[in-house]
Amino acid sequence: MKHYIYIPMICLLIYGCQPKESSKVQETPETEEFKYWTEQFADLKIYRYQLPNFDQLSLDQKKLVYYLAQAGLCGRDIIYDQNYRHNLTIRKTLENIINQYEGDTTNQNWKSLMEYTKRIWFANGIHHHYSMSKIMPEFSSEYFDSLLLATNQELNEEVLSAIFDPAVDNKKVNLDESKGLLLGSATNFYAPDITADEVDQFYTDIIDKNTDEPISYGLNSKLIRNQEGQLEEIVWKSGGLYGSAIDQIIYWLEKASTVAENEAQKKALDLLIAYYQTGDLKTWDEYNVVWAGATEGDIDYINSFIEVYNDPKGYRGSFESIVQIKDFDASERMQVLSHNAQWFEDNSPIMEEHKKSNVVGVSYKVVNVASESGDASPSTPIGVNLPNANWIRSKHGSKSVSLGNIIDAYTQGSGSGLVEEFAFTEEEVARTKKYGVLGDKMHTALHEVIGHASGQLNPGVGTPAETLKNYASTLEEGRADLVGLYYLLDPKLVELGLIPSLEVGKEEYDSYIRNGLLIQLRRLKPGEDIEEAHMRNRAWVSNWAFEQGLPGRVIEKVLKEGKTYYKINDYQELRMIFGRLLRETQRIKSEGDYEAAKALVENYGVKVDPVIHAEVLSRAEKLNIAPYGGFINPELIPVTDTAGNITDVTVAYPEDFTEQMLYYAKHYSFL
Repeated sequence: MKHYIYIPMICLLIYGCQPKESSKVQETPETEEFKYWTEQFADLKIYRYQLPNFDQLSLDQKKLVYYLAQAGLCGRDIIYDQNYRHNLTIRKTLENIINQYEGDTTNQNWKSLMEYTKRIWFANGIHHHYSMSKIMPEFSSEYFDSLLLATNQELNEEVLSAIFDPAVDNKKVNLDESKGLLLGSATNFYAPDITADEVDQFYTDIIDKNTDEPISYGLNSKLIRNQEGQLEEIVWKSGGLYGSAIDQIIYWLEKASTVAENEAQKKALDLLIAYYQTGDLKTWDEYNVVWAGATEGDIDYINSFIEVYNDPKGYRGSFESIVQIKDFDASERMQVLSHNAQWFEDNSPIMEEHKKSNVVGVSYKVVNVASESGDASPSTPIGVNLPNANWIRSKHGSKSVSLGNIIDAYTQGSGSGLVEEFAFTEEEVARTKKYGVLGDKMHTALHEVIGHASGQLNPGVGTPAETLKNYASTLEEGRADLVGLYYLLDPKLVELGLIPSLEVGKEEYDSYIRNGLLIQLRRLKPGEDIEEAHMRNRAWVSNWAFEQGLPGRVIEKVLKEGKTYYKINDYQELRMIFGRLLRETQRIKSEGDYEAAKALVENYGVKVDPVIHAEVLSRAEKLNIAPYGGFINPELIPVTDTAGNITDVTVAYPEDFTEQMLYYAKHYSFL
């Protein structure tokens, strides 16, 4: 599971994959001033992040980081194809135009083409990474035709319609059942004519109901209709779908295995290689059990088909890679949270039968990201908790990480203004400036370490993907948020030395309600419903809490000088409301209560008040602060001797988003 940051709220490579040359970079010693923010376009802001203390690693550790980074980048094409069947064709066509076109590149048409291309790079396809709506070009089809002619390229009518016709495949992930969860979604996990009911029946027929250790059905395959008209899975593996890219990933993972820090880490890498070679989901489970237990060492990674947010049915995992180096000081400070996981479980407001009697192996680290790819890049989470399989988490534990240098980069590169605009009192503004960063980090830690690791399913209840279906992801993210919110006002956090006072919790309550009821609406276009799982969870949590608190008593809606604000009058009572909602949300998950999940999300997390929405858009537009951010990755450069042996790995920091994307296209295109 991932935890995302709402950027402005902080305010305050097999032979072919070996890089042949370095892209244009800025080598920046940590002692010099570092430029975190590079450019802004459309609704996006591009940042850079630093990799501190990399030079303190041993040579084998540096090589391990480098090999893992290459493995991740070699899978970059996969996420494009998973997101939409025409993405790779469109992306490569645009890249050829940029590389080959010799005409006028100073006019507005060309600028619009470049912005469109950069938005596609950012979203890993032609659909917005967050709203899921299709990105429409602001240049004409006639102009595009002239560029195709000038660069000796052709596209068929189906692809051209995908680009220019707003009615064609206009939503990557559609969660409105009336439009068809699959027929209304452009995502490429299923053949275009397969319906949600057919998928339900397919998995009903094959899921083993007599095991408490179910495999992650459908996680690594595309579902198609074969020549006999029957549904069939095509597995993503070596020799299968995406095999040419997966073989490159395997090559670099094999090299990483030779410099593993310890036997557990090596065993995990070898199992991951075997999984990529065979596509066997039991091997995937074996890998996750070993990986979750491999907590020693300074280097860690995420690599494979992981999160299922992009599948309307919640089965298929998007490719992603994150390479991590332990932040030693910060991790030591936060280990106290994982060491007290059982206390948090025992004192949770959820029903006793839904509590775990033994919270196993919750490890928490603050890490510094060295490289990201696939679904984690350029838009990145700030916290991750894995594995996702409930039975593995329950029996073998999980790993939670907070991406420290990503959070720091957001903090350093973000502008101010939103808090001042949407906070009702100067006290709120002052509290945010003082505790905003700490409050967000603490909520992230509680969300990942305690939230996702807490609670249990009732005996015999299927996985959330089976029972809660299209509401599983947003319900789980809201549940983890509620765990964090409930404990942010608990004196236990002060007792443990994690926060200096409960003012930190009050700040996060202000921030959460302000975001859930107002600020996040600036991400939507007029008339749009909320679709993205995290946005939905913030909306249903905030709206339910507002309603339950007898509006005006616990949370007060205030109109001042034509502007709408939400003011919390009773923080302790709001905490009790969060606790009641957490209890009900855990019940829904534990019992697999689909109808209750649907009612909660649809009634509180989907629809938007058009008057409030218009007001938020107007107020936010004046600030000119992009609502989304993503990153240029550092570049890891191997230094070799005359025999080709790596003698060192250095870090450089590319400055230009376009140059990095073109560099990746040149060296990591395998599909």
